[in-house]
Amino acid sequence: MMTDVQKQVQETIDQLVESGAERGVQVAVYRNGELVVDAVAGVADPATGHRVRSDTPFYNFSIGKGAATTVAHVLAERGLFGYDTPIVELWPEFGAHGKHTVTVRHVLTHSAGVPGIPLNTTPEDLCDWDKMCTAIADAQLWWEPGTKVGYHAYTFGYIVGEIVRRATGKPISQVLREDVAAPLRAADELYFGMPESEHGRLARLEDAEDAAETMSSMPEDLPMFKAGPVRLFPTAQLGNRSDILAADIPAGGKTSARAIARMYAALLGEVDGVRLVSPERLRQATAVATSGVDEVFGMPSSWGLGYSIGLPGSTVQDTPTAFGLGGAGGSFAYGDTATGVAFGLTKNRLTADFNTATRITQLVTRAIADS
Repeated sequence: MMTDVQKQVQETIDQLVESGAERGVQVAVYRNGELVVDAVAGVADPATGHRVRSDTPFYNFSIGKGAATTVAHVLAERGLFGYDTPIVELWPEFGAHGKHTVTVRHVLTHSAGVPGIPLNTTPEDLCDWDKMCTAIADAQLWWEPGTKVGYHAYTFGYIVGEIVRRATGKPISQVLREDVAAPLRAADELYFGMPESEHGRLARLEDAEDAAETMSSMPEDLPMFKAGPVRLFPTAQLGNRSDILAADIPAGGKTSARAIARMYAALLGEVDGVRLVSPERLRQATAVATSGVDEVFGMPSSWGLGYSIGLPGSTVQDTPTAFGLGGAGGSFAYGDTATGVAFGLTKNRLTADFNTATRITQLVTRAIADS
């Protein structure tokens, strides 16, 4: 049955591209450390006509938070810090304005109370690591750490990244490459900051019409509009900028579906002899650690330590063993501790929903159940 799933996925994404619903798509699925689906469809760059390949990196926005989270767990496994380590032990300046009680756990569970960046932040500022970390260190708390949950859209990446930098002396992009991507032979497909010399390999993003309509229909008093300027909300224009692509902005990442699925597979178990964390740490990381209505976006949310729990199109109760992250525009990647499945879907047409990811994950889930 697992040979059928490759065919089913390929047919489905071919149809999505032919219908115009998608431009370019990758899907990769590992099961128990083995690659069982590696499907691509469509065009990576309409300007050149380059087709999507299995090794084409896509800028997938928050799908990269899964990689930042994984780096944190790999370092915690080595004893560089614990989940209950106060951030100020590594980064003293972060303690300003009462933030001295914020711990690594608070950051990983989006309960730290620091979800916002200054409303005058520019795209150029996002590329200035020290400037962003200084601004976040000086931020005021939105709530007492650990008492509420709210998506830390940009701040998550800088805080985790600065924790990593203070603990190792290296930028998080280097740690990702050396300690996660390279051991998995995925160093040329999984990045935070991507060298400009490699940008020609990237898929080009485009905005679906519905995404702009969804943004314009949102009430202006939503807390999300206080957490960062609208000009920094994920769009094709932002995600195609060479400075944004080259910079370390670890709340997002550039990856192929195959590389991010391989990372989740190496969290679940061994992939070609590489396992990223112990089974006990995986249990800790993927158990529900906090849940509630998101203070920034207003929807129900459930978090493990850095990974969202559940799948798109289903409730946490229905898929409690799935852990991962989606990205603005509709990409999604996850692992499932019950089935041994690791999944990645990347695409370059930025939609306002996860309909494609939902459809493909449900197809894969059915195929696994029948096998």
